[in-house]
Amino acid sequence: MSSDSGAAGTADGRTRLVVVGGDAAGMSAASQARRLKGPGELEIVAFERGHFTSYSACGIPYWVGGEVDDRDRLIARTPEEHRARDIDLRMRTEVTEIDVAGRRVRARGVDSGEEYWTSYDRLVIATGARPVRPEMPGADAPGVHGVQTLDDGQALLDTLARTRGRRAVVVGAGYIGVEMAEALIHRGYGVTVVNRGREPMSTLDPDMGRLVHEAMEGLGITMVNDTEVTEVRTGDDGRVSAVVTPDAEYPADVVVLGIGVSPETSLARKAGLPVGASGGLLTDRAMRVRGHEDIWAGGDCVEVLDLVSGQLRHIALGTHANKHGQVIGTNAGGGYATFPGVVGTAVSKVCDLEIARTGLREKDARRVGLDFVAVTIESTSRAGYYPDASSMTVKMLAERRTGKLLGVQIVGREGAGKRVDIAAVALTAGMTVEQMTALDLGYAPPFSPVWDPVLVAARKAARAVQDGG
Repeated sequence: MSSDSGAAGTADGRTRLVVVGGDAAGMSAASQARRLKGPGELEIVAFERGHFTSYSACGIPYWVGGEVDDRDRLIARTPEEHRARDIDLRMRTEVTEIDVAGRRVRARGVDSGEEYWTSYDRLVIATGARPVRPEMPGADAPGVHGVQTLDDGQALLDTLARTRGRRAVVVGAGYIGVEMAEALIHRGYGVTVVNRGREPMSTLDPDMGRLVHEAMEGLGITMVNDTEVTEVRTGDDGRVSAVVTPDAEYPADVVVLGIGVSPETSLARKAGLPVGASGGLLTDRAMRVRGHEDIWAGGDCVEVLDLVSGQLRHIALGTHANKHGQVIGTNAGGGYATFPGVVGTAVSKVCDLEIARTGLREKDARRVGLDFVAVTIESTSRAGYYPDASSMTVKMLAERRTGKLLGVQIVGREGAGKRVDIAAVALTAGMTVEQMTALDLGYAPPFSPVWDPVLVAARKAARAVQDGG
C-alpha cells in the first residue's frame, strides 16, 4: 500500500484539505476554499468514486424522461475544470476509511484496486445519501434501480434500452417516485406506483396529496396506496419480473425505487464521528462535525436544524448541499461563515401540476406539541378574467395562540409552485399570518389576482386565529 504522506500537511509546509465526495457540497467547498487560498498556501485533494462531478442530481428524472436530451447538460463543472483550478480531483477513487487520530484517509481505486493513505490537516465529508433498498427477496435483482447519482441514471437508461417489455413499477411516491413515474410515462411505459402511504407525496398532508393522486391517474399512472412491497419476483433469467404486495402481484420489466434516501455515513460511523437520530452527521453552525475542530461535513450526509420546529432533520436537497459547501469552504479556507438552518422548502411537478411545500405539516406540528389552525383556500394563478388563469389550492398552518406561520402547501398549475417562496421567507423571518396579509407583493393581472393566493390564505388563517380556531 502506498501513501501520499506519513504526516499531516505537505512537504513544503502547505496546509492540505482533503474532500471526500465530488458533488455539490464537496466540490462547492473545494472551490470556495480555493477562492480564498491559492495553491501556494492550500493543497486541495478531492476523492470521487463515480464517473461524474458537480452535477444536478435533481435533473436526473428529466434526463431519463427525455426532457433533457444530453446528460452533460446536468454537469456544472467537469473534473478537468476543477483540476484547472489547482484542485487535485481523483475520480473513480473511493475513500474506505477515515483515521481521525492519524489525520489520514485510506483510498482505493475503484477500477485498479490500488490502495493508499492520504494525510490531511483539514477534512470535508460530503458522502451524500444512498437510495433506500428494502430488505426483501429480489431487491438487488437486475432491473431494480435506485436513482441518486448520474451513474444510477445511466444504469437505468441502459436497462430501458435493453428491456423489451414496457411495464414499470415504481416503489414509493415521494419526490423521486413521482418524478420517475412521469419520466417512465414519457418513455412509453405503463407505470404502476406502489405506495405505503394514504396518498402520494408524504411531504404533504393527505388532503393535498389527494390532488397529486388525481393528477397522476390523469397521466395514466396506476396508483396503489396503503400497501407495501414484500417481494421482487424474478424470472428464469434472474431479472425482475414482478413486484408482490400482500394483496396482489404487478408485472414489471423494470423497477425503480423511490422510497427515499438515507444519509451515507458508514465511513463516519466507523471513524467514531457523531450521528443523529436519522443517521446524519451532527455539525455546528459552521458545519464542523461536533467535537472535531478540523473536520467539516455537508450535503445529504448531515442533519440540519429545522427553524420552525427547532428539531434536527435529514433533508436531502441540492440547495442545502451547495450552501453547506460555501460555508465549509469559507471556514476551511480561513474565513468565517455559518449555516443557520432550513424551513423545509421543496417544489416538484407532475406533468403540469406544480407541488410545493415549506414548514410543517399537520403531523409535524402535532409531533412537536404545537396547537395550530389549518385553513385551505382555492384561488387562481392570475386575475380570474385574464386568459389562461389556472386554479390552485393553498393550505396554511398557523400557531393558534400567537398566529405565527407554521407551514404552507400549494398544489396547482403554472404559477403555483414558486409562490411557496413567499411563505419560506415569512417562515424564516418568524412572521405571523396577520403580518403576512400586509406584504407588498407584486400585482398585475397576468401574474396574480389583486389578492395573491398566499395572502388570501394568510387572511383566512388570521381570522381563524382571531376566532380561536
